Amino acid sequence: MKVHSTLKVFLGGLVFLSFFANYVYSQEHTTMRLFDEVVFYDGYRVKDNPDKDKFKEDGILRNYTYLYAVKMTPEQLDQFGDSIVMNVWVKACCDNYDRIGNINLAFVYKNGYDPYNNITRIELGRFITPFMDKNKQPDTVPYSYRVDYLSSIFRDKDLRDTYDLWLEFELFGVPYAANEQIKGCAGRSDVFFGTLEFSTNTPAKGLTDKNVLVPIVIKKPEYMANNLNNYNSIATDTLGKTVKTYSFYVPKDVTDGQIVLITSNHGANAGGEEYNRRWHYVYITGKDEAGKFKDRELVLTYKPGRTSCEPFRKYNTQGNGIYGRTKQSDEAWQSFSNWCPGDVIDNRIINLGAMKAGDYKLTISVPDAVFADKQGDIPVSAFFQGLTEGQLPTDVEEELAPKQDVTLFFDGEQITLESNETILDVEICDVQGKLLYHTSEYRPINISSYPGGMYLVNVELSNGMIETHKLIKK
Repeated sequence: MKVHSTLKVFLGGLVFLSFFANYVYSQEHTTMRLFDEVVFYDGYRVKDNPDKDKFKEDGILRNYTYLYAVKMTPEQLDQFGDSIVMNVWVKACCDNYDRIGNINLAFVYKNGYDPYNNITRIELGRFITPFMDKNKQPDTVPYSYRVDYLSSIFRDKDLRDTYDLWLEFELFGVPYAANEQIKGCAGRSDVFFGTLEFSTNTPAKGLTDKNVLVPIVIKKPEYMANNLNNYNSIATDTLGKTVKTYSFYVPKDVTDGQIVLITSNHGANAGGEEYNRRWHYVYITGKDEAGKFKDRELVLTYKPGRTSCEPFRKYNTQGNGIYGRTKQSDEAWQSFSNWCPGDVIDNRIINLGAMKAGDYKLTISVPDAVFADKQGDIPVSAFFQGLTEGQLPTDVEEELAPKQDVTLFFDGEQITLESNETILDVEICDVQGKLLYHTSEYRPINISSYPGGMYLVNVELSNGMIETHKLIKK
C-alpha cells in the first residue's frame, strides 16, 4: 500500500471551480439534468409530500419531503466519459437558515426502489445552504464537484447487471422561522428548490469490468448512531474519545485504490463543534501474511475550514450571526468556521496505491473534539474504490494546489520550517493525534525534551494549504 509521507489538503474551492469551467467546456461534452427545480418541503412532515404523485410526470420518487430519488437510465449511464463534473443548484424558498444537503448514489436490486429498506448507498457530495431570503438576489447558490472517479462506477458492468442505480437528492429544510420572518412565506411548507446535472466529456467510454467498489459508511441524519461523536457508545470506539473504526473487505487485488471521505463538524450550541477547528487523523489497517492486523498507518491529516468565507457572503441574503454586517478578516474566519454557508464540503481523496484483497479497517480520530453538553456530531461517509488494472484518475484538487511546499529541517533537537508562504499555525502531535505543542507565531521549535519516537508536525499556510510532516526523533 502506497502512502505519501507528506500529506496535503487543498481548500481552494473557488480555484477548483474556475479551472473546471475552463477545462470541460473547451472540449465536446454531454450534459444530463436529473433533477430540475424539484421542490423540497418541511423535513418534519416526513412522508406528507404534496408532490408525491408527480412520479408519473418526471420519474422522481418523493417518498419523503426531504429525500428524492430518480433511476439513472441505461442511456444516461452509457454517455459517461472519463471526465465528470456534478453541478448542484439550490434556490431559496421558505427556509432562511443554513442546512446540510447531499447527493447519494443508491444501489437497488432490480425489483424496485424502497427508501425504507436497507439500501446500500455512497455519498457523492455534501453542501451547506446559505441563509437566504427568497425575495432578494441572488436567490440561487451553485455547488460544483469534480468527480472523474465516478466514471468507473457508472460504467461498472457487474454493478449494472445486478443493480439499478438511483440518484438521491437529500435536503432537510424547516420553514418555521421563514413563516414569521420572510415576506410571502406565512403558512407555507416549501423550503428549497433543487437542481442537479452531470457534465461529461465525449466520447463515452463503454462498460468496464475493472472497477472495485466497497461502500464503508454513509452519514445518517444528525444525532443518529453512525455519526461520529464521543458520547454515544455506538458512535465511538471508546466513550469519552472521538475515534471510530469502520471495517471493510476488498474482494480483489487492485493496482490502484483510494478512499473517498466526507466529514463535516456540527453542533451550534455554546462551545459547539461547528465553531472549533480540530485536527482530524485518518488511519488504515490491513492484515499481514499471517492474517493478523498490522499496526495502523496514518494516511491523512486535515483541519476543516476555508481560508475565508467571504466569497460566499453574496449568497447569504438573510441577516445572520455567522456573516454579520461587515467583512471579516481571514484570521477571524479561521478562528471559528469549519465550513461556510453557501459552500461545498470537501470530498477528500485518500490515495492508497496497489492493495491486496482482504480485510481492512478505516479509523477516524478527532482527539481534541469536546461535544459540549453532549451535543453535535461529525457525519461520516466513506467508500473504497479500486481498479484491477490501470490507475484511478489523479485527484484534481491535488493537481491544482499551489506548489508552495513547506521544507522541514530537524537537527535532532530543533525544528525549522521554511516556505514561500506565511506560516499561520504550527502544531506538533504524537502519532495518536494528542496535541503536544501549538503556536500561531512561528519560530524555530526546540523538542530536545521530547522522548524518542515519531511526531506529526502540522503546518497551516496563508494560501489555504495544510501540510503534515512525519518526524522521527531518535
